[in-house]
Amino acid sequence: MSKVNLREKLSKFKEHWTPKVIAEMNDYQFKVVKIQGEFVWHDHPDTDEVFLVIEGSMRIDLEDGSVELKEGEMYVVPKGVRHKPWAEAECKVLLVEPRGVVNTGGADSDLTAPNDEWI
Repeated sequence: MSKVNLREKLSKFKEHWTPKVIAEMNDYQFKVVKIQGEFVWHDHPDTDEVFLVIEGSMRIDLEDGSVELKEGEMYVVPKGVRHKPWAEAECKVLLVEPRGVVNTGGADSDLTAPNDEWI
């Protein structure tokens, strides 16, 4: 495996809410995603999920509050916690989660993205 340039990978697609795998470590995938607007309430019952903001800012709504993230900040959503990511303007994010995790968890949504899509 060669080095990965996050900006170069993010330049390869335009659509929002469609995570793209850029690397794997053991059973974990590193995914880049562009987000804008509201996502859906969902959870991941079997795993935590890491959000690390590369560029822009975002909010993660939780049932008991929300977390604001800016460039260079990260948050770990604990497994089983319902959450809804949101960004007013386009935000570029690195996600870290186990292979096979669907972006919308078990929620039925038009925003469910193809899984395990590499760029």
